[in-house]
Amino acid sequence: MSTWPSAFCGSLLLLSLAACQSRAPVAMTPPPAPPSPQSTPEPAAGPAVGSHGMVSSAHPLATQAGLAVLRSGGNAFDAAVAVAATLNVVEPENSGIGGYGTILVYDAKSRKSWFLDSSGRIPRGVDSDAFRAPTPNYLENRRGAKAVSTPGNLHAWEAMRERYGTRPLRELLAAAIRAAEEGFPVNHGLALDVADAWDRLPETARAFYGRDGKPLAAGETLVQKDLARTLRTIAGRGPDAFYKGEVGRAIDAEMKARGGFLALSDLEVERAEWWEPIHVDYRGHEVMTTPPPSNAFPSLIRLGILSRFDVARLGHNSADYLHLYAEVTKRGFWCRLAYAGDPEVDPPPLKRLLSPAWWDEEARAVDLRHAKPFTPPGATGTGAQGSNTTHFVVADAQGNVVSATQTLGNVFGSGIMPAGTGVWLNNSLAYCTFEPKGNPMDAHAGRRKLSGDCPTFVLRDGRPWIALGTPGGHTIDQTVPQMVMNQLDFGMDVQQAINAPRISFVEPDVLAVESRIPQSVRDELAARGHKVRAVKQLGNAHGLTVEYDAAGRPVRFTGAADPRGEGLAAGY
Repeated sequence: MSTWPSAFCGSLLLLSLAACQSRAPVAMTPPPAPPSPQSTPEPAAGPAVGSHGMVSSAHPLATQAGLAVLRSGGNAFDAAVAVAATLNVVEPENSGIGGYGTILVYDAKSRKSWFLDSSGRIPRGVDSDAFRAPTPNYLENRRGAKAVSTPGNLHAWEAMRERYGTRPLRELLAAAIRAAEEGFPVNHGLALDVADAWDRLPETARAFYGRDGKPLAAGETLVQKDLARTLRTIAGRGPDAFYKGEVGRAIDAEMKARGGFLALSDLEVERAEWWEPIHVDYRGHEVMTTPPPSNAFPSLIRLGILSRFDVARLGHNSADYLHLYAEVTKRGFWCRLAYAGDPEVDPPPLKRLLSPAWWDEEARAVDLRHAKPFTPPGATGTGAQGSNTTHFVVADAQGNVVSATQTLGNVFGSGIMPAGTGVWLNNSLAYCTFEPKGNPMDAHAGRRKLSGDCPTFVLRDGRPWIALGTPGGHTIDQTVPQMVMNQLDFGMDVQQAINAPRISFVEPDVLAVESRIPQSVRDELAARGHKVRAVKQLGNAHGLTVEYDAAGRPVRFTGAADPRGEGLAAGY
C-alpha cells in the first residue's frame, strides 16, 4: 500500500528471514563516568555486571535509590517507583509527578508482560483551535498553561506498586524526599537546562534554582523544600493528595489563573490503565513494546520491514545500511502519521501493519540507490526531537523487569510550578499534531493522550533478555530499533549497542546523523539524495540484559548507561 514510487534493487541485497546468531554479553567492568553532554560521546567501557539485579537511569542518585530498594529485599517494581521519584528530584526538568509516560513491565511469577499507560487523558475542556492558526498566540499556547494535560505518572507508580510491589509508598519515596530536602550537586546537564530556561522560570522557582539572581552552576547544591513537602504529603496520604487534595487544588487554581484547560475534575477522574503489549518476531526473537494509545508500533514496523533484508551483510553504519534504514524509518514515520489513534476510537490496523505479507510489500518498495522524498499522508507533526525526557530500566533476582520512559514534554514542561508545590507541570499537548484539524493525533477533548515513547523488551524463550529505551521526542521509536539491531544483527553487547552512533529522520525532510559517523559515509548518504544534518547526539538511552540458567532463573545481569548523558548503570 506504499504511496512512494521506487525501484527495488534486489540484486544489491539478499532478502533474508533467517535468524541471526545472538551473542551473550561478556563480563566487563562498570563504565567510567560519562562525559559532559557538551562534548561528543566517545566509546565507553563494557557494561556493568550484577548477579542479583540491575538498575540503569539518567542520574547516579536515582540508580542508587533503586539499588538500595533491591538490596533491602524489594523487587523491581518497588525499585522502579524509587527510581522514578528520585528522577523527579534530580532531573526536575525532564520528568516528575506533573508529567506523563509509558511503562513496560514483566512479572516473572505469571510470566506475563503488561503496558502500564501513564500518559493521562486530554482535559475535557480543551479547545484544540487554541494551538493552531488563526488563533492569536497559537504557538505560545503550545508551551504554556493551555498545553498542560492530565499528569499520569504518580497514579502509574502507585498502580505498579499495588499490583506487584512489596514495599509501602513512604519507603519508596524516602530517597527522593531526602534528596529534595537536603539537596544534591547540580550536574552539567541540569545547569545548562536551568540557564537556558532561566528567563521563563517563575520567580518562585528562580529563588531556589538560582543564587544571587543567577542560575545555579554545576557543582552547586539544589534544595527543593516545596517538592520535598509535596512528596512527603503523598508518602503519607497516597496519590489522592495530588489528584484530589491540596496539591490538586493548587494546580486547579494555577490553571484557572493562567487560562489553562486542566481542571481539578480532570485530576479526580484520572486513572492509570493496563494494556496487552504488542510484539513481532525479529531474527528468531520476540521484540515487544507498548500498543496504542502509545505510538511505539512504528518501531515494530521498521524491524518487520528490515527483517526482509540481510542487514548484517551490509556492515554496521555503512552507507548502504544507513540508507536502507533511513528509507525504512521514513515508512514507519508515515505510518505513525497515517494510523495513530485511540484504540477505542480510531485504532491503527496493527494486524495488517505487523504482518509479514505487508512487510514484504513495503520491502519491495525500497529504492536501495536513491532517497525518496517524504510525502506525509495529510497530517503534519512538529518534527520534535531532543533529550528532555528520561528512561530507566530495572531488573531483579526473581526475573521481574521494568522499562519506563517518563517526561514533562519540553524542558521544565510548561514552565509552570503551582505555588508551594515544587511540581513542574507538563506541556504534553504541544506534542499533538494540529494539522489538519481533527486528525487522530489532534488534541481531542477527553481522549487519551497518544504518547511517542517506546520502552522495549527482547524476549528469548518467553523471558526478557533485553530491556531498553530512550528519550528523544519523535526520534525515540527510530533509535530503539537501531539498538535492537546492534545486538541481534551485529552481535554487540548492551553497552556497545547503546554507544553506537545513530541516525533519525526528522520531518519534513532531514536525516539527522550523529557526527561520529564518518564524513565519507555522510557524503555518500547526501549523494543518494538525503538532506544530511550532522548532530552531536540523538537520545540518552538506558538498557540491560538478563541471562538465565537451565531452570529459567536469572543468574547474570548486564547494564548500560548512555555516554551521551550523565547516568549510571549498576548491579549487585
